[in-house]
Amino acid sequence: MSLRLAYNTNGAANHRLDDALMLIADAGYDGVALTLDHHHHDPFDPQWERRTEVLAKRLGELKLGSVIETGARYLLEAREKHEPTLLNPLPEGRRRRVEFLVRAIDIAALLGSETVSFWAGVPKAEVPQHQAWTWLEEGLEQVCAAAERKRVSVSLEPEPGMLVETVADYARLAQRLPNLRLALDTGHCLVTQDIAPEAAVRAYAGRLGTVAIEDMKRGDHTHLPFGEGDMDVPAVIAALHEIAFTKLVCVEYSRESPRAHLAIPEAIESLRAAGA
Repeated sequence: MSLRLAYNTNGAANHRLDDALMLIADAGYDGVALTLDHHHHDPFDPQWERRTEVLAKRLGELKLGSVIETGARYLLEAREKHEPTLLNPLPEGRRRRVEFLVRAIDIAALLGSETVSFWAGVPKAEVPQHQAWTWLEEGLEQVCAAAERKRVSVSLEPEPGMLVETVADYARLAQRLPNLRLALDTGHCLVTQDIAPEAAVRAYAGRLGTVAIEDMKRGDHTHLPFGEGDMDVPAVIAALHEIAFTKLVCVEYSRESPRAHLAIPEAIESLRAAGA
C-alpha cells in the first residue's frame, strides 16, 4: 500500500526505545510516532540535545520518519495524570506545559519530524468554559509562535472529554491560528460520533498534520486492535488515498505494550489487508 505507516511508541512502553524502533522498522513501517516520556526519550534529561542528535542518526539508519507525540501521562506531574495542561488554573502550571511543548518542538526540529502533536487538556471543575478557552488560545499562540520560529509543524488533537474534543472544536481555533494543523485520531470520531472518520479525513484534508488510526467502539474511548471495534478501516484508507495523503498514518495501540512484539507486526498486516 502507498500510505506511509508509523507505530506509536506508547504501544511499546515495556520495551527499550531502540528495541521498539527495531521492531517497528523490521515490521515494515515507514516511521514512528515518538511519545516523549521518562523512559522513551525524556525531554527533561540534561543531555536531551545530544541524545536527540544520536536518535536522529538512529532513525536515519532505520529509515524511519517521525512524528512527536506529547501525551505521556505523568511526565510533568507525578500525582495527577496529564497535568498541568494549557488550561491549568495556575499560571505556573500553564507555563510548564508551554515550556514542555516548546521543548518538543526543539526535539522535532533536530529530528526533522513531520509535526508535533498535542491536545488541549481537561478544564478543572472550578474553571468557567470561557476562561478555559481564553487560556487555551493564549497558550496556543505561544506554541505556534515557537513552532514558526523553528519551522516546525504543530498539530492539535481533539480528544474525547477534553476542551477540544471534536474536529469542529479544532476548526474554531484554526480560524485564529492559521499554522495550527489538525492531528486527527480517527478512532476519536467514533467516540464523539460527531462525524464519520472517513468524512473527517476528507473535510479537513488541507489541514491534516498527522493521522492516527486504531480500532474503537462507538462511544467508548478504548484503543483496540483492528477487528475488535467499529472502525471501517477500508473506508478510512480509501479516504486517505482519495486526498493523496503523504504524511505518516500512525497506529496507536496504547494498551498493547505487554504484547508489542506481536501487536506491531499484526497491526501493519491488518492495514495492508484492509487496503488491498
